[in-house]
Amino acid sequence: MSSDQAGSDRGGSEQGRRLTVVFAGGHGQIALLAQHRLGAEGHRPIGLIRNADHADELRAVGAEPVVFDLERQTASELAEILQAQGADALVFAAGAGPGSGTARKMTVDRDGAILLADAAELAGIGRYVVISAMAADDFEVGSGEVFQVYLRAKSEADEIVRSRPLDWTIVRPGRLTDESATGRILIAEQTGRGPIPRDDVAELVVRLVVDGTGVRRQFEVISGETPIAEALASL
Repeated sequence: MSSDQAGSDRGGSEQGRRLTVVFAGGHGQIALLAQHRLGAEGHRPIGLIRNADHADELRAVGAEPVVFDLERQTASELAEILQAQGADALVFAAGAGPGSGTARKMTVDRDGAILLADAAELAGIGRYVVISAMAADDFEVGSGEVFQVYLRAKSEADEIVRSRPLDWTIVRPGRLTDESATGRILIAEQTGRGPIPRDDVAELVVRLVVDGTGVRRQFEVISGETPIAEALASL
């Protein structure tokens, strides 16, 4: 059986199971929304956070906080945590954030995603969803401008994740907004520019994990006319 076939087999529906889902970047806006949705559906979300002061915010949405620093700790240490927690799926939702420089775009947005993939393999966890960035592969080679380095970091991380024997899905959302969720999206390899509420991205991530759809698929997503579950079923 090929690795692609094995990935597809392992990525079948998870419906009916109570899943333990670990989020890298558990304090991020999309992660908090997704963790709240997972908990409401009876699943067990766990958020990795660098700053222990954020723990109460995770508990407030029904998530369990675990302090782990993607920039300072190792994949082996993380794999031990994932195994101890009984993780079924992983979501990379971390980012260096606004105001960070080029160095942290690489150590968080790129290296953090790779470290989580390393830990997934060590821990024997197949399902891995990455929240990436629209048009990440269109970065300007050699540019030192912060946004271009951010795109490069996402692109390089995505490329490495795609090479791994994991049940990966790479989500590249458009311009994120704080508008209310619409529940309707457009998915394509390239959608063109457009906005999407963070809450819709959170629901998309939940459906990918819980329903087992989108395995070994990379796509862009913006607001559209198709219900989220229907759009994912078409992948």
